[in-house]
Amino acid sequence: MDFSLSEEEKAIRDTARAFIQKEVQPLEQEVLRREREHRPGLDRSELRELQLKARQFGFWGLSTPSEYGGMDLPAVLQSLIWTEVGRSFVPFRFGGEADNILYFANDEQRQEYLVPTIEGERVSCFAITEPGAGSDAANISFAARRDGDDWVLTGEKTFITNGNDADFTIVIAVTDKDKDVRKGGATAFLVDRAMGWRSEFIQTMGEGGPASLVFDEVRVPSRNILGEVGQGFDLAMRWIGKGRYIIPSHALGIAERALKMALEHATTRHTFGRPIGDNQAIQWMLADSEVELEAARWLVLRAAWTVDQGQDPRHASSMAKLYGAAMVNHVVDRVMQIHGGMGYTRELPIERWYRQVRLLRIFEGTDEMQRLIIARDLLRGYTQIGGHLA
Repeated sequence: MDFSLSEEEKAIRDTARAFIQKEVQPLEQEVLRREREHRPGLDRSELRELQLKARQFGFWGLSTPSEYGGMDLPAVLQSLIWTEVGRSFVPFRFGGEADNILYFANDEQRQEYLVPTIEGERVSCFAITEPGAGSDAANISFAARRDGDDWVLTGEKTFITNGNDADFTIVIAVTDKDKDVRKGGATAFLVDRAMGWRSEFIQTMGEGGPASLVFDEVRVPSRNILGEVGQGFDLAMRWIGKGRYIIPSHALGIAERALKMALEHATTRHTFGRPIGDNQAIQWMLADSEVELEAARWLVLRAAWTVDQGQDPRHASSMAKLYGAAMVNHVVDRVMQIHGGMGYTRELPIERWYRQVRLLRIFEGTDEMQRLIIARDLLRGYTQIGGHLA
């Protein structure tokens, strides 16, 4: 059993690391300054400039098929790169990506939505969550009714990432009230902002914020159906499932960077005539953080490996997301404690991480939903204790 990375994996990871260190981390103090003034850390033009620089490094479309100019990287490599991105709190992501379910678009839709999104000319968002349907996604009530050759959409979606910036959304709507949403009752629509929906900013404890999307008799032509009528819930689950090993991959980078800050502080900060790292209380926080970080790393890499093996990744990804999200919350909390009052200020990124990582236990599947998935898989015999080594 070989736990080492291949030479190719090391080279790609190290190149990503070099880019983050050279181009992204130098922006950190400016990002903190702007956020203290309640301004975005990066505006869209600055993010775009960074993404184009990354393209010169060879990083464009980590998961995008090569036919669209992407890297089409294996899941393990994508995980490694997202960990590098997580090392900086600058709100950066590599360009050249599109929602995975946009690849279900027909030829005309690909030219109008998919390709411009990959190239960064258009911004999308995915909308399924509603005020009365969060974890219980099958409880959506947002409706679309047929009117001749069009569909008319009415309702509200909430907590939508990128909803304030998107010029089009992939919205999941109930199209047949007589059918279970999970069994053909919902459909996915591509809806331009110009068709009439509006977004309302939602202030959260983190930086930036999601949006509510409000539709009031928005008319959408049938040609804007993504996939097939009745396929909406299946597409939604494909969209949600993709992020469940990416999210904890990002959390690994945050935890690594924060823990390194704690180690440095523990050796340079003196109280009562000696470094605080000499105190057992500090040592135990460091040790617990290192153990949890390493445990999360292997859960995440195993989930990504499962994807690359062509196996069903849902069980492994749920375990990775559940444990990885909890881990980074524990680590950042300890790092703040080690830094004392300074860690609580906005001069350092620790309090920013403290607010940021709390979201990881909620979005794209709460802790409780991950536990439900894991337990049901075991109880129904979909998996067995010991996984693929059993």
